[in-house]
Amino acid sequence: MLSKVPAPDGIGDLLVGHSTNDDAAVLRISGDQAIVQTVDFFTPIVDDPYLFGAIAAANSISDVYAMGASPILGLAIAAFPTGELPLEVLQEILRGGAEKAAEAGFPVAGGHTIIDEVPKYGLAVTGVVSIDKLVRNSTAKAGDSLYLTKPIGNGILISAHRALSGRKLWRRAEPPSLEEATRWMTMLNRDAAQAMVAAGVNAATDVTGYGLIGHLLEMCAGSGVGAEIRASAVPVLTGAREYLEKGFRPAGSVRNAETFRRRVESSVSETEFMLMCDAQTSGGLLIAVSPANEQALEERFREGGLFYAKIGRVTDRNAVVTLAG
Repeated sequence: MLSKVPAPDGIGDLLVGHSTNDDAAVLRISGDQAIVQTVDFFTPIVDDPYLFGAIAAANSISDVYAMGASPILGLAIAAFPTGELPLEVLQEILRGGAEKAAEAGFPVAGGHTIIDEVPKYGLAVTGVVSIDKLVRNSTAKAGDSLYLTKPIGNGILISAHRALSGRKLWRRAEPPSLEEATRWMTMLNRDAAQAMVAAGVNAATDVTGYGLIGHLLEMCAGSGVGAEIRASAVPVLTGAREYLEKGFRPAGSVRNAETFRRRVESSVSETEFMLMCDAQTSGGLLIAVSPANEQALEERFREGGLFYAKIGRVTDRNAVVTLAG
């Protein structure tokens, strides 16, 4: 889609554009200071409008954290069916997003809303970063270790919950609880990002709609490297694997698997491969760190009481991911 769009690289002081599929754009503004800008929005994934707003905001802010930056300003983007739903619903969505932004330390100072048939909400977020602290997705090196800071599987659980909630007759299974998934989706990646910057990692991205495999492939392609992942080491939300085996496969996850299959050498089951491709909302950071800085990263995680899992390593095979059990 971007092949006919003029490349922004080389225009002004742009440091990161869309050429490496990074998480945000970065523009030098003065000396070693740069601004980081991103935008993200989507349709509701939970029934509670306040919770939806908080998840959508956390997801939007995550792109700034993935670049090693600090968010300073947000603008809301919303679409809402004013003739179908009471405006109090929109008010709760906006409140959820604004309070999550406040937790991250910045205001949502305005925004834009349109009337649409389906509610949508998200944020355009501006952050700041010292250029020497900037973390990209295109600078991983062969030999790096790969770390993940949140479990995967929320796409599967959300899909199963939607399909099964409200079905009383001939219900195939009880709908899964979304409590654990919600806790992770509303959790900011701020502390994990601060830990990775302090430890001096080589590269990072956040895991969202393209799933773990898709975002890892973007990192590999941008860096000119490959990767090996141990599926057994990847943390998974409670119940996600079981509901996947029962046939609950989100459309986005299926598209991911179909798209990325030819670039993955897999020795795991189809269920496990699909799980690695599960489309995430507000997922964790995927971090590449050199062996020399690996211990420092783990110490930072432990000192902060942060969740992490070492899931694989970076190889010299250009843009090929090997997925083993």
